[in-house]
Amino acid sequence: MTASQTQPHASRYPAGAQAFPHRDLLGIGQLERHEILFLLDEAEQWVDLNRQRQKHSDSLAGLTIINAFFENSTRTLLSFEIAGKRLGADVVNMHAAQSSVKKGETLIDTAITLNAMRADAIVIRHGSSGATGLIADKVDCPVLNAGDGQHEHPTQALLDALALRHALRERGQSGDDFTGLTITICGDILHSRVARSNLLCLQALGATVRLCAPPALMPSGIEAMGAQVFHDFDAALDGADVVMMLRLQTERMSGQFIPSAREYHYLYGLTAARLAKAGEGALVMHPGPMNRGVEIDSDVADMIDRSIITRQVEMGVAIRMAALDVLTRRTRGVAGWRETA
Repeated sequence: MTASQTQPHASRYPAGAQAFPHRDLLGIGQLERHEILFLLDEAEQWVDLNRQRQKHSDSLAGLTIINAFFENSTRTLLSFEIAGKRLGADVVNMHAAQSSVKKGETLIDTAITLNAMRADAIVIRHGSSGATGLIADKVDCPVLNAGDGQHEHPTQALLDALALRHALRERGQSGDDFTGLTITICGDILHSRVARSNLLCLQALGATVRLCAPPALMPSGIEAMGAQVFHDFDAALDGADVVMMLRLQTERMSGQFIPSAREYHYLYGLTAARLAKAGEGALVMHPGPMNRGVEIDSDVADMIDRSIITRQVEMGVAIRMAALDVLTRRTRGVAGWRETA
């Protein structure tokens, strides 16, 4: 039995395959609000499973999932691997350092090779924006974007929304809609695919999103996406219900974007004193990896009653299980999902 058959909110999206008609999950930008809610609701059954002693399902038994990571990753790769294995799939990890791309093979040839192996789903992480879409056009199975360049990281935004929903529910607030919430995202916005996906996701769920960064790390024209732009962190924090910190992506920087890590921490680091400027009880989030003492202090990151950073990691497995489950339903001939999207 799937979550769509048991969820009390199933009436808020179409029945069967129309609830999520996409073959691939390439970005939040491709999704309607009800499709985001559908994936969040589907993930709830896997949150429950993952909290049990026996964390296994045979939903994807007999299927092969390839995790093709052309960029280094710890959390995302491990999360997708655990997700696939807990669903009963055969999971194969392909690391860039071991791939033929290092020998000069083109991305298209790699895609054709993966397709010839008849994978049932391919998870792609790549340093170039649009790479996952290019591969999706060349293969016959669903493709999940695990981060492409500075473009999008859809499952990160979904897991962040799921973690926030759970935290709000524990406080007795409605977690189904973020209307009325003000969420401040601070850090290296320019190079962050997480910021872009979260902006789209959180706004779709009703939140007001503030983006804060030094001028050199703020994308030009980001206001057109509906964000409130700040360069003063204290002002961006005023009355915020949630504060999400992002690391400096020095690996994507060429040139001097900040004077020093010390000065950056002074102006944009989340300290306990600075968190006090946010709304009462404001929640703290971070997609990881954290640079403690740079964008966030340890005493803030480890706040038991405010930080939901480890909750984000937990929800990452559940949301990726949901994505793999939903995208392979046509392959598996699940009732109501046999029709072509």
